[in-house]
Amino acid sequence: MRRGLSFVVVAALAGLQAVRPAVLAAQTPPSPAAPPAPVAAAAPAAPMAEAVFKNLQVIKGTTVNQFMETMGFFTASLGADCTFCHVNESNGNWAKYADDNARKRIARRMFTMVEGINKTNFGGRQVVTCFTCHRGGNRPLVTASLAKLYGGGPLDEEQDDVVVAAQGASADSILDQYIKALGGTERLAKLTSFAAKGTYQGYGDPEKRQVDVYARAPRQRATIVHGSDGDSSTVYGNGVAWLAAPITERPVTVQALTGGDLQAARIEAEVTFPARIKQSFPTWRAGLPSTIDDRDVQVVQGSGPGRGMATFYFDKETGLLTRLVRYADSVVGRIPMQTDYSDYRDVSGVKLPFKWTYTWLDGRFTIELSELRPNVAIPPARFAKPAEPGKK
Repeated sequence: MRRGLSFVVVAALAGLQAVRPAVLAAQTPPSPAAPPAPVAAAAPAAPMAEAVFKNLQVIKGTTVNQFMETMGFFTASLGADCTFCHVNESNGNWAKYADDNARKRIARRMFTMVEGINKTNFGGRQVVTCFTCHRGGNRPLVTASLAKLYGGGPLDEEQDDVVVAAQGASADSILDQYIKALGGTERLAKLTSFAAKGTYQGYGDPEKRQVDVYARAPRQRATIVHGSDGDSSTVYGNGVAWLAAPITERPVTVQALTGGDLQAARIEAEVTFPARIKQSFPTWRAGLPSTIDDRDVQVVQGSGPGRGMATFYFDKETGLLTRLVRYADSVVGRIPMQTDYSDYRDVSGVKLPFKWTYTWLDGRFTIELSELRPNVAIPPARFAKPAEPGKK
């Protein structure tokens, strides 16, 4: 399975789920203007992993997309790829992923061990994960690092929950600066839709592919990557999200997204038209300043019940959004997903990013736009359930 195109339909929608509510409770008071999170009137059911995959013994009760994200967490934790645990013949053959071997049996024991540790010692909270010990390697390290103690390496890594800044700009002022940097509230309000074309290049893909992006305010968006086996697409509209890809890329070609995946699709669509960004989350807080690529950035984190959590990084000098990080909860650990924005250009008086780089646990892809037409009519069908890939 190619990691590139498969990643576009996983990473672009890596979920947003509620995390650490106790830590986030005593933050910036909720905005009274925050509307309730959009909910579909009748959300379609997502296929369950045990109905699609064979020989599942310990990881059950998750959707296919959540199960695939869990596999991504395993590969990231061990610094490996799928065939580290699965037989070599599984590459390109979904049925062969069910074949058993010694490493899969070890993985099941490790999953049960970690689940038991959390249940016995932490009341079932997900405190210990695969990554806690493996840290990107096959075998957990057993010897303390002198380099980390006395120089040459960091002692601590960045936490998901931002540390609230005691001084400095407030979350409101940073978001206001962002709106101003884009062109101001009035100009943003006049941008109601766009249709864009460009290229997509996935992790390990030798060639670029054509991509179309359609968006309509306030929160409708569709991304379609064209491939020889059929189109891969992610769609969000009217509170419902869909993921579609050829059978060569995904075991279920068309599926509805739920939970954290649905929340990720929502925030991706809302950030496309950021005039109402403050209404995306009821609670905002400003974190400590940071740096990205040697540039100072201001950090703001949004959260809320049923909306999950997302961390926004704004360039301190330009005020523009540089990075967005979202998180999903899985049965084995938290799934991070990152979007980097660059190449901002003026479109009808509004600055929009023409380059998006998406990074997930198991890959990376970049979309570069070459054409963007603002305020065009887009048929409602663009934001509905996509057709089976390869079928017209």
